[in-house]
Amino acid sequence: MKKIPVWGLGLFILLLLGGAAWIGIYAATPSSGRGEVTVFIPKGSSVRRIGTILDRQGLVDNDLRFLILARLTGKAGHLQAGEYRLPRGRTPLQILRLLEQGEVIRHQVTIPEGLNISQIATLLARDHWIDRQRFLALTRDPEFIKTLGLHQAGLEGYLFPDTYSLIRGQVDERSIISLMVHQFYHVWQEITKNSKPRLSRHQVVTLASIVEKETGNAGERPLIARVFLNRLQRHMRLQSDPTVIYGIPDFNGDLTRADLERKTPYNTYVIFGLPPGPICNPGRAALEAVLKPADSPDLYFVSRNDGTHYFSTTLKEHNRAVFKYQKQDRPGGAPDNGFR
Repeated sequence: MKKIPVWGLGLFILLLLGGAAWIGIYAATPSSGRGEVTVFIPKGSSVRRIGTILDRQGLVDNDLRFLILARLTGKAGHLQAGEYRLPRGRTPLQILRLLEQGEVIRHQVTIPEGLNISQIATLLARDHWIDRQRFLALTRDPEFIKTLGLHQAGLEGYLFPDTYSLIRGQVDERSIISLMVHQFYHVWQEITKNSKPRLSRHQVVTLASIVEKETGNAGERPLIARVFLNRLQRHMRLQSDPTVIYGIPDFNGDLTRADLERKTPYNTYVIFGLPPGPICNPGRAALEAVLKPADSPDLYFVSRNDGTHYFSTTLKEHNRAVFKYQKQDRPGGAPDNGFR
């Protein structure tokens, strides 16, 4: 073998030391500026793309050294997607460590009780968590619904209202729906572990959704649940306005006599028993109210127009309450013998 000339070996060592210094100085040089900047790293981003994103925010200089540094430190394959709040004035090596640790921003997103699926989709799409149409399509996709352990035509009632910790870049329509349904399962197991409901789970959720929409005062949920259960036991129509509204596409806010007389699967002024499914997504308290209703013989209630209701046992008493609290007829001449 030919011997490497001394000058050649020296040149090689010089180049090696120069390259190390070039990378080392880069790795240890902090960016300029103060404060923090919010950075979003999309899922599946390459190191080059991450470098470009960081460069645009003034956190690192995006050149070959960033890629070399990421690979030499073994961090290239461990940089995590998500939304970060990164400090200025840090070195490229420190920034790489932060992306490797994955301390992303967690957003607390609250889904209120009583929203239907369309309203939930609008809320999540407003803050760019989902594509609204994809979300709605999945909630009606029978194959996807089966993967969640349910056998309903849709997921109305099973997207549990709660506060969820979401990470941008790490969630999508499927994962958010799955998270909400699994939270429903968790709560259902908790509230039924010491009891066996007389109604099926789907019936409980359906009735709880009606209780949720009818309740203005939280303390009245068990009373309202009892009224509906009493009416079901007596084979009386539920006569619930929110069920009628749910069955009207593009409801304009004006409930008329014609609406109450129109036959739809959700018009409980026409049908007997429960509608075919929930009309919104009830919370824990509404579910518990159906499982543990108040002890009462009441069959009617009417709004006092202050968020509370007057409860009655007889139709005569109820009609007197309607006259007292609802002095004007409903829009369109709708009758006064239902619940308001």
